[in-house]
Amino acid sequence: MEGVQDTEEKSVARVENRPVNNYDGEAAMNRPDQDALDMAKLGIAQETKRRFGLVTILGFTTCIMGTWESSLPFFLTAYYNGGPVTMVYGFILAFFGSLATCASLAEMASMFPVSGGQYYWASLLAPPGKVKFLSFLTGWLSVLGWQSASATGTYLGGTIIQGVVKLNYPEYTPEKWQATLMLYAVLILSVSVNVSLVKWLPGVEGVILIIHVVGFFAILIPLVHLAPISPVEFVFTEFINTSGYSSSALSWLIGQSASAVLFIGYDGACHMAEEVQNARINVPRAMFFTMFINGAMGLSMYLVILFCIGDIDKAINTPTQVPFIEIFHNATQSKTAATVLTSLLITTYIVANFNFMASASRQAWAFARDGGLPFSHIFRKIDQKKSIPLYAIALTGVLNALLGLINIGSTIAFSAVVSLVVGGYMSSYVIVICVMIHKRLTTNKIEFGPWNLGRYGLPINIIAVIYTFVTVIFAFFPPLVPVTAANMNYSGAVYGLVVIFGIVYYVVRGHKTFIGPKLPRNAL
Repeated sequence: MEGVQDTEEKSVARVENRPVNNYDGEAAMNRPDQDALDMAKLGIAQETKRRFGLVTILGFTTCIMGTWESSLPFFLTAYYNGGPVTMVYGFILAFFGSLATCASLAEMASMFPVSGGQYYWASLLAPPGKVKFLSFLTGWLSVLGWQSASATGTYLGGTIIQGVVKLNYPEYTPEKWQATLMLYAVLILSVSVNVSLVKWLPGVEGVILIIHVVGFFAILIPLVHLAPISPVEFVFTEFINTSGYSSSALSWLIGQSASAVLFIGYDGACHMAEEVQNARINVPRAMFFTMFINGAMGLSMYLVILFCIGDIDKAINTPTQVPFIEIFHNATQSKTAATVLTSLLITTYIVANFNFMASASRQAWAFARDGGLPFSHIFRKIDQKKSIPLYAIALTGVLNALLGLINIGSTIAFSAVVSLVVGGYMSSYVIVICVMIHKRLTTNKIEFGPWNLGRYGLPINIIAVIYTFVTVIFAFFPPLVPVTAANMNYSGAVYGLVVIFGIVYYVVRGHKTFIGPKLPRNAL
């Protein structure tokens, strides 16, 4: 408890803008350590250990994004809304739109390499009079996105196991409560790794990256070699609108938004920035490089799905309730082979969730450090022995567990929570990039980091905002019409409730407790 109290004292001292124990800003500025210089410039005490280098944080971010793994369970919305044309060309649009967004955020990560990420940047870049609220709202939305994303990892890792069991034992009847128990098993493993094995986490990232790459080829090669191949014309020119929307353009935009979720997670590196060596360079590099790695692998897997899809109606209506398992089975004509391929995929989901939990907990911890969450005085504490935000990790675990209970009542409702990933993440992106655009247009005095967009910054920022805003809007549309209780997209309603709750909390109490980032020196 002594370590926790020390950390709390540091946080209070930072709020009151007075020196903290064991941390001297002037001394830090005189050390030949760029990370120490950055922390001193931002007025933040170094409370966590810098365990990650470029390769390990690249592995961390690459596996969080997991584009090729996500393409297999999430391709159906795009297929319903435009078929192959939406999947291929919508994916390409999503890549370039996400690349512009990633580049915009990477530039800010180089300027301010801090775990708070978007809400911190919004505070430092926003115009006077709007700083505090915009920073709070951005942080609230980012917390929403990351906690939803962490729940997605446990959900996929746990529930797909039921599909494998159903494939091998047709008499088995999947129950929702069983899926939730499997979800909990994945959750317990993720928490254990983040708490007990944290010092080995960078080394684990190398193993996870290997699994990510090897798993890709282990699935791609058998499918391409064994599956009946669809015609080239079908893959690149077929437009299929089975969504029920009368407008093909509207249907395409809804399907295209499904590809956006495949590029979520590159800002995970930002929220680990205070644990990365040479963060102002390595964090933006990891963000940018992972876009190209995952973009190439994701497009390849989308093409493999289309070329090897076989009977799509059979895949959609499979008894396993997991279409890609049917695709594997159809290609290999072997339950054993399909089980092995699916098990590889499940493994990638589970190990990626280690990273989701790490990043989600750091983002929540950073926001609590500035008083942004209810009970921030608890969640901002650091366990000094392990140098990790133990209470924030616990918060992430508890929220995951509570969200898992929703699945018992309704898989549809839980899927809506999962789809909040796009709304939460991208809303925070829109706010902070708009703030950056305003800054570019109103002042030339911006002190950029070593990784910056130069004269192309403004047009890239504008492209990023347009793409992200449009994607958020269409992500809330139901994938099929007519709308029923079974296909309704409840994410818009849930998103609205969470945002309203955040605003009410800010008005009632948050405006008093949320201090926002405060710089002891002019960083701009």
